[in-house]
Amino acid sequence: MYAEVIIPLALPKNYTWSVPAAMQDKVHPGCRVEVNLGKNKKYAGIIKRLHHDKPEFFEPKEVLNLLDAEPVVFEQQLKLWEWIASYYMCSEGEVMAAALPAHFKLSSETIVIWNEEYGEDFSALDHDEYLVAEALLIKKELRLNEVQQVLDSSHVYPVINRLIQKRVCYVWEALKQTYNPKKETYIILSPEYDNEDVLSELLNNDKKLQRAEKQMELLLSYLHLLKTEGEVTKPGLLKKSGASDAQLKGLIDKKILRAEKRQVDRLQFLPRDVKIDFTLSTAQQKAFDEIQQAFTRKPVCLLHGVTSSGKTQLYIRQIETMIRQGKQVLYMLPEIALTSQIIRRLQKHFGGYIGIYHSKFSQNERVEIWNKVKTGELKVILGARSSIFLPYTDLGLIICDEEHDPSFKQQEPSPRYNGRDAAVYYASCFGAQVLLGSATPSQETYFNAVSGKYGLVELNDRYGDVQLPPIELIDTRKLMQKDRAKIMISPKLAEAIQEVLDRKRQVILFQNRRGYDPYQVCTVCGWIPQCKHCDVSLTYHKLSNKLVCHYCGTSYPPVHTCAACGSDRFSQRNFGTEKIEEQLQEQFPEAKIARMDVDTVRGKHAHDAMIQQFEQARVDILVGTQMVVKGLDFDNVDLVGILDADGLLHFADFRVNERAFQLMEQVSGRAGRKEATGKVLIQTSNPTDRTLMRVQQHDYKSMFAEELEKRKQFAYPPFTRLIRLTFRHKFKEVVEAASNHYANALKPKYGNWLVGPAEPVINRIRNQYLMELLIKLPRDSKMMLQCKADLLDQMAILHQNKKMVSVVIVPDVDLI
Repeated sequence: MYAEVIIPLALPKNYTWSVPAAMQDKVHPGCRVEVNLGKNKKYAGIIKRLHHDKPEFFEPKEVLNLLDAEPVVFEQQLKLWEWIASYYMCSEGEVMAAALPAHFKLSSETIVIWNEEYGEDFSALDHDEYLVAEALLIKKELRLNEVQQVLDSSHVYPVINRLIQKRVCYVWEALKQTYNPKKETYIILSPEYDNEDVLSELLNNDKKLQRAEKQMELLLSYLHLLKTEGEVTKPGLLKKSGASDAQLKGLIDKKILRAEKRQVDRLQFLPRDVKIDFTLSTAQQKAFDEIQQAFTRKPVCLLHGVTSSGKTQLYIRQIETMIRQGKQVLYMLPEIALTSQIIRRLQKHFGGYIGIYHSKFSQNERVEIWNKVKTGELKVILGARSSIFLPYTDLGLIICDEEHDPSFKQQEPSPRYNGRDAAVYYASCFGAQVLLGSATPSQETYFNAVSGKYGLVELNDRYGDVQLPPIELIDTRKLMQKDRAKIMISPKLAEAIQEVLDRKRQVILFQNRRGYDPYQVCTVCGWIPQCKHCDVSLTYHKLSNKLVCHYCGTSYPPVHTCAACGSDRFSQRNFGTEKIEEQLQEQFPEAKIARMDVDTVRGKHAHDAMIQQFEQARVDILVGTQMVVKGLDFDNVDLVGILDADGLLHFADFRVNERAFQLMEQVSGRAGRKEATGKVLIQTSNPTDRTLMRVQQHDYKSMFAEELEKRKQFAYPPFTRLIRLTFRHKFKEVVEAASNHYANALKPKYGNWLVGPAEPVINRIRNQYLMELLIKLPRDSKMMLQCKADLLDQMAILHQNKKMVSVVIVPDVDLI
């Protein structure tokens, strides 16, 4: 018997190992096995397929060990991995590395680290586990080859696996998030006071306890909590009684109470319950019925509903239907920021049926969720694009909210997959349904819907008959400042902000640039401070007082004199969220102002804390980048300001008008979501721009038709499929030669569809020079498959050339 095994490496093809006779009854596709690659490298791989065809060109090595009694991943997941690898031109090993939590991906570079919480009681360990645990206790960390020396054996994976499960040690990768197992201190009544008479004697006649009033109050609070809640935690007791640690210690010292540390589930789950406490409006009910009908004809349906039309309530009813059928639901969102607000709404309706999954969770938390999904304990998963990789057992529905959002597409590292498109394929493996939702669908999705490939349901009225907010354009050309710098907050916008603040309502201001000054220019010679490793200008961040490159992350001290002419006269061009926040604090000193961008929401719960503050009206003005526009629902927002619409419209990208329309329409949708209508002000130097006029009229369909005509004329999606190849090398002449050599090899067959090679706008990042080649292919699946095969063949041929062997070629299919 032979096993085709996926290992977490970028191998172009899966390697085959032979299965020893003793193991043949126990192995199954989806189980992890320990395998050897090369001389000493060992990996935990996943069996993709078992067969009896001996490889022709090499002698397969034997599988060393079986790590799982039952599969870790299911057949549908393996199909998804294969599809992603094939469609997005990467290896199944790269997909595996992205899909599995770190604990499942042991390799010979793994470092095993002692868990301090375990203690020194090794009585539950067998002989081999004891030897490794003892070595870990002394050294605190061991490499795999050191574990092999301790056991005097090369087969150490099963031992390490058992130690990880018993929480004796952790894998190094899992410690990137500085993980600590969660422990809670529980307070227990000493056994001698379990007897009611003894307890009564203590409370009524113990003179020492009666003199210590605070301790007596604390004990009475404890007894009350014990009766009402069954178990009492230390924080809960201290909060309820208002007592101090010292008073509790007094009762523990008197041996009346005892403290006991217990490990608790990191992920707090509510009781499992379905409670729907709202009824759909007439328009919503009609849309719900139409979606159900559409699903009888097509597996994918687009719900095109204007902002605040109540799409989330429709999703909740769809989820309810699936839970009652015993099926699982995946609810995908583009941003982690969105999950925190929506999870509260969903938990209210579905309690413990629902869990969250995204990249801010530690590796250990991911394993817990992975196992809960695999056993079917969790029925609904709310997550970003990586939640597509979980081991669902009976998936009935995938909801992809804000489906137009570019965040669904993974950029770095490989696999560069689109979560929305992968969801459509994954659902087909289960025979499940897919509901795509957006107020501003992507051109491709809306085209698929109007051409009959997907079902289409429209929801054109806001919930509760609230009107869409009126949009006013402010012409900034008439307001140029003395130094010709861009206007940040025009007098008209400042007046509107003040008016809203006077009414005790809230304001959102949107600027798609973080930092303080996006770039500085010497007014004498025009020199601009640039990154040493990338061909981009540096952004000044005032809070950290540093110049930062937003491409490679390198920071530099601030520049006070020009490196070219020595002048100290700099002018700041454009403005970022940090500078806006500062100006708002000067203009509106009484207002509470918060900023929401990558710099201010770095922690796991930072998004949620900021959103809750704004929901509870503890913030008056929220300034932010794209994070503030995506599907968030705030009741008290009466004004939305877009500070620099020109910055959204001036990009060399065929999607620029579509993107600008989507962003501005989504931002304006945050205004007046409940009783009041709200207002949107857009600052621009070109108020006659066609896209801005479409936004002003909330006219998605005209924008779609106009864009579609241009896409057809210039052969862009949805009429073609795009593949972009990016060539990278540290020497400019090498990358230019390689890209031209590659393009020339493709010209005889694909010459009509090639664009380039050419330098991108930013042609050097992290000391690597870049060249790009674009391939526009007709929408023909056979041709697409053939072209991908030819591209991979040409990469292999190019790397035979000694001068070009180190050129990195990155394919990006369906680039966004």
